[in-house]
Amino acid sequence: MKRGLIYTVVALLIAGGGWWAYKTHRSPSGPVEVSAGGPAAGSPGKGPAEGAAGGRPQSGPGSGAPGGPPGAGGPGGGGPGAGGPGGGRGPGGPAGVEVVKVVQEAISEQASAVGALRANESVVVKPEIAGRIMSIGFADGARVVKGTSLFKFDESVTVAERDQARAELALSEANHKRTTELAQRNFVSPAALDQALSQLKIQQAKLQLVEARLAKLELRAPFTGVLGLRNVSVGDFVKDGAELVVLEDNSSMKVDLRLPERLVGRLKKGQELSIQIDALPGKKYAAKIDAIDVQVEPNGRSLLARAKVNNPDGQLRSGMFARAQVVLDERPQALVVPEEAIVPSGNDLIVIKVDQGKAQRIKVKAGIRKDGKVELADPGTIAEGDQIVVAGQMRVQREGQEVRIIDPNRRGPPGGGGAPGAGGPPGAAGAPPGAAPPGGPAPAGGPPSASGPSAPPSSAPKAAEPAGAK
Repeated sequence: MKRGLIYTVVALLIAGGGWWAYKTHRSPSGPVEVSAGGPAAGSPGKGPAEGAAGGRPQSGPGSGAPGGPPGAGGPGGGGPGAGGPGGGRGPGGPAGVEVVKVVQEAISEQASAVGALRANESVVVKPEIAGRIMSIGFADGARVVKGTSLFKFDESVTVAERDQARAELALSEANHKRTTELAQRNFVSPAALDQALSQLKIQQAKLQLVEARLAKLELRAPFTGVLGLRNVSVGDFVKDGAELVVLEDNSSMKVDLRLPERLVGRLKKGQELSIQIDALPGKKYAAKIDAIDVQVEPNGRSLLARAKVNNPDGQLRSGMFARAQVVLDERPQALVVPEEAIVPSGNDLIVIKVDQGKAQRIKVKAGIRKDGKVELADPGTIAEGDQIVVAGQMRVQREGQEVRIIDPNRRGPPGGGGAPGAGGPPGAAGAPPGAAPPGGPAPAGGPPSASGPSAPPSSAPKAAEPAGAK
């Protein structure tokens, strides 16, 4: 009897526990966690926001009103990037990228160098013999023409020597004439005639020597140019080799540039370059390479090139610091893209072209780079006017992927969701938040729907527990 009673109580307890577990599983009382912006809990094709078990429509913040299309939320409904202009990509939608068009323009490759200006011709006037300065024939800083007398030295002694040499030459000429006449009559030997001829030539050379020395006592301008500041005055006694004044021809200037030896095969005579002078900001001077040194400097591994620039206004002076841009190559019709459009891929470079909404990866070779732009030396199938991706390349994962072009000037707020009332006006397709009381009872047929940004904890009353469950 007692044993049967015990079996009966155990069976009732097991049945009560199973019933309690069944009811608890059917109607959970705890909060339901859902991800913000996820799809409605109801299955597609059924009523809006149907329950998972019972299939009955639910009401809650952000859920679709009964009778609306599936998943159509009100303002605030839909997850981030659900089609708004600020989203990068919606679930299963095309990736958003920014593009620019390939342009064709002239571009040039240049090499930079620095140097110092030099006059086309420059000389320091120095005397060849010592003497006292008797006159100066110019003013400091004056322009003179070739042959202008600059300095005259005391020539009194040299003039006397010249007169003496002329007298001796006249005597030698007379002796040579008499000796020649006597030799024709055989009154003198041939040796006497040879001696008279030799003496005549010696006197002629002496006169030429004195006249040359006399000419060196007057210094003249060797070419047309501008004189500097003289260092002597009238009456000064100067030695041979003393620096008197500088004369320069500054109608054109030279600039010596040191360039890397790797450019030795790309430099040639007549190559154009642009020169800027630090002392004359805002001005550019056109120049051409006039000569290239035959040797490469072994210490700095540099090559010396000399360029010539015109100086019509005379503003350029010797010694000025110059910056030069040597034009190595010119491309008048180059295809150019921004630097950010070039993407490395292993050992290659690629650009992503957008054609009819699909991405194409095209292998290219970069050429000249200048001012944030890159020339496509080998553009492949790219032509002028093609759309090239400059932002969002990491979103393109495969060839032929669909992409969506984003206008960077019309971006929405960060994290923007879908457009308000995407399925219709807010009262028809999507009820605004708070349309149903947050604490309203949920039907017993299934868990509450969560189609809004975040589902509040369920406040449905717990199901009555069977008496045997306790």
